Amino acid sequence: MALEALSSNELLNFIIYDSISATPFSCNDSSDTNSLLPQEIVGGCSSMPRLSHPPVSSETTQKPPDLAVQGRKKRRRRPKVCKNKEEAETQRMTHIAVERNRRKQMNEHLAVLRSLMPESYVQRGDQASIVGGAIEFVKDLEHILQSLEAKKFVLVQHAAAAETGGANDNTYGSNKVLTNNPFAQFFSYPQFSCSNLPNKYTSQNKAAIADIEVTLIETHANIRILSRRRIRQHSKIVAAFQTMFLSILHLNVTTLDPLVLYSISAKVEEGCQLNSADEIADAVHHMLRIIEEEAILCCQS
Repeated sequence: MALEALSSNELLNFIIYDSISATPFSCNDSSDTNSLLPQEIVGGCSSMPRLSHPPVSSETTQKPPDLAVQGRKKRRRRPKVCKNKEEAETQRMTHIAVERNRRKQMNEHLAVLRSLMPESYVQRGDQASIVGGAIEFVKDLEHILQSLEAKKFVLVQHAAAAETGGANDNTYGSNKVLTNNPFAQFFSYPQFSCSNLPNKYTSQNKAAIADIEVTLIETHANIRILSRRRIRQHSKIVAAFQTMFLSILHLNVTTLDPLVLYSISAKVEEGCQLNSADEIADAVHHMLRIIEEEAILCCQS
């Protein structure tokens, strides 16, 4: 056997481990283990010291530090501000009071707005109906104002002609009308201007065929167009707006020969490729140029 070939010194360094408990056996532990060994070895076990696990160095027992654990330890969590019940209740009551005041002011303003409009513009008393009726009312007032400005311009022209002894003529040259624009107050800073209106791009004055101003707020565009009257121009404008995915919500038309003023409120629908007021103004100007060219071709034919 292999154990018989071992010397006594080598036997001291030999350890038999149990396969289950992984604890070392010594010759003094039990008689069962002695019976498994030869008699020569058993006889010398009385002088053999009890064997134990070899000492383990500190280098093997020390595990490398976990970086994630160190990172967690270094982080200092901010202490949670624990509000007592009185502070939480005070904050809640303050929020309720602010919200109640806001609703009160909103209801008061809506009541005043409803009182300023005729009853025909407000069918119901809810907020959406009141605001929608106010929009319709403002658009109608704008149309009335534009019509009155056109009539005022005609009267002024008649009075001037009477003073100078000129003939009463209901029609005026286009240059004269454009120079004394009766609708100038409805344009602030148009993107295109063919009259003496101040505009953003002075280089487009000469090439412009109409006064065009577009303001865009989110998906709602307000468009004003002052141009010459053309055949079937109104229907062509409406059709062109549909092709550009601009839904017309309100449309006011004021005529003053040979001019026409359009006040359009439109909504930018999904699929519209026009993303700014300037792009909408360019598209409208291009549309009017096409309408003018078609009108010229019709007159020549």
